[in-house]
Amino acid sequence: MSAARSKVLLLLPAVAVFALLLVAPILMVLDESFRVFEPGRIGSVQGASLTLANYAELLLPAYVQYFAQTYFLAFCASVVAVFIAFPISYCIARTESLSARKASLSAIVGLMFLSALVRVYALELTFGSAGVLSPVMSFMNINPNGRQYINFVIVAGLLHYAIPMSILILFGAIQNLNPRLIEAAQSLGASALSSHITVTIPLCTRGIFSAFVVSMTLGVSAFIIPWILGRGRVLFISNLIYTRFSEVADYPSGAAISIVMMALSLLMIFSMSRLATSFERT
Repeated sequence: MSAARSKVLLLLPAVAVFALLLVAPILMVLDESFRVFEPGRIGSVQGASLTLANYAELLLPAYVQYFAQTYFLAFCASVVAVFIAFPISYCIARTESLSARKASLSAIVGLMFLSALVRVYALELTFGSAGVLSPVMSFMNINPNGRQYINFVIVAGLLHYAIPMSILILFGAIQNLNPRLIEAAQSLGASALSSHITVTIPLCTRGIFSAFVVSMTLGVSAFIIPWILGRGRVLFISNLIYTRFSEVADYPSGAAISIVMMALSLLMIFSMSRLATSFERT
């Protein structure tokens, strides 16, 4: 009993900080999302009546488009990130030189500390209408202001975060994989490609799904990348939330969008974890 009581006492500060800085603000946002907003005011009036209009408003086609384009572009970036990160992680994990592994991981971690604005404006200077690739785009008859091209640039911006994070996640999964299993498959007649498809990838399923979920979460919550690279034509949910809170001062609407976004993200994480578990059982 004394040992259990000591553990509880040690957890109390962390639980208090968690409740104060995370649970309480979320509950306040949840309460605000059900309040009536009066135009011309900042947020809802104290003691305002409850309503579901803020959530019903999100069923309009304009709001559905925000959610659809956010999750679609984040999904595309996550798939590409995992596809690119897996072979890189495998090469790093199977490198015999310890110093080379450390140098590679240090370089990848260093990329994650690069300023978001530096990344975004580097892409803008490269792929923008006045970027260094503008003559190539003109020669290929590509409109740099077209919606599809803007979507491509946004996905490229999301990959700046998704690929390094996916590499680090997949590195741990691949490093824990026994390389003798691949050798055994190849000794039984399987080619290098088929042995990786039938052995390596299935055994790294949880790591692959984890990398995808983290990349998807980073993509959905992106703010600076769609704000600048979207050029006002492609905006994410986070940009819409910022507009509701900062520019319109419609706190109930912004709170409702935030709660729905959080619920969808939690549903995605739960679905992907169940899917990963089902893959492992098969």
